[in-house]
Amino acid sequence: MWATGLMLATAASFGLVAAPAAHAEERPPFYEPPAELPAGNGEVIRTEPADVYLDPNKALKVPADVHRVMYRSTDGQGEPLAVTGTVLTPNTPWIGKGERPIVGYTFGTLGVGDQCAASRQMAEGTAIEAALVQALLLRGYAVAVSDMEGGGTPGVHTYVNREATGNAMLDVVRAAQRLPEAKLPDNGPVGLVGYSQGGGASASAAELAATYAPELDIRGASAGAPPATLDALVENLDGSDKVGFLGYAVVGLAAGYDIDLDSYLNDAGRKFAKDAETLCNGEMQDAHQGVRSEDLTVDGRSLSQIMTEEPWAGVVEKQAIGERPPGFPMMINHSRFDEVIPFEVGQGLKADWCAGGTTVKHKPNVAPNHVSGAVFGFPGVLTWLEGRFAGLPAPSSC
Repeated sequence: MWATGLMLATAASFGLVAAPAAHAEERPPFYEPPAELPAGNGEVIRTEPADVYLDPNKALKVPADVHRVMYRSTDGQGEPLAVTGTVLTPNTPWIGKGERPIVGYTFGTLGVGDQCAASRQMAEGTAIEAALVQALLLRGYAVAVSDMEGGGTPGVHTYVNREATGNAMLDVVRAAQRLPEAKLPDNGPVGLVGYSQGGGASASAAELAATYAPELDIRGASAGAPPATLDALVENLDGSDKVGFLGYAVVGLAAGYDIDLDSYLNDAGRKFAKDAETLCNGEMQDAHQGVRSEDLTVDGRSLSQIMTEEPWAGVVEKQAIGERPPGFPMMINHSRFDEVIPFEVGQGLKADWCAGGTTVKHKPNVAPNHVSGAVFGFPGVLTWLEGRFAGLPAPSSC
């Protein structure tokens, strides 16, 4: 009954029921970084009270003490930058074992435009996965959600950039620990959760944690439908009703590695890229549904062909997940019928991590598509996560 209720409650968040699109506007002052950044990763730059709603009418407020936060992180080139996010502390006391856990959470694809940032959409009641965040809060966990590099802040959001997203996810947890207003333990247990783009961020953060944030007491990480190998996704998305994801990936990687994207694109391709930089997910998919990338390039080659050559090939290779086995338990949940990120990609990641000695729970589901796979898989994520925070032996599918 609980799982059914969660699936129904989350349907609207995932676009199974239409929700109003977020529209571009002038960047709010909160999202403008200062001229100088603090010295340490995860250090809080500024904070302000906020609210999170489950619906665009703002009738259903998430039961938590909420703070929007700007904090220092590191981009994919090793340079410091300011990132924003949201820290949510449940209104109810923690009654579980030990100190209240913090769950670092990254949303699936929202879009690259500033107005698409998770913190802005959660405040407007249009954020996908808000019901899943509430489910974590109802378990008593605090939740820290990163907007990622360029999400609401100046610059292009570096979509699917492995290091930038992993770093930002780890640093929003650090920021939550250091935020006095959140009243959270500064060295308590941590979990990482995400699906799709968020699954890639969670997997990346898990792989980076030992060297980037070794002080965090991470008990486990769940990576739903993780885009572990980008080259396996490009052809799958090209010409599909989800080709907008490909647009996000191209503009995000070009921004993160300073590639002149315009030199590859014709007029239609430049329009496609501009829309990818400005439109949120639903609008982008509607505007370009079924577009073939060979119709967007100067020489008529597809983007998958272009990405086999440098500098693209090297950039794509750098985003591979699975080469750095995490030192704590992992969970992979994935629909066998995922039409966006093939089920085999998750299987391959499981095999790589298992071969490296990581304890991996692989939990397939039979959701009819990529979007609903997040909802179908989440009850299992909650059960698995509860076991990690309770100190139970981690189940293995290796």
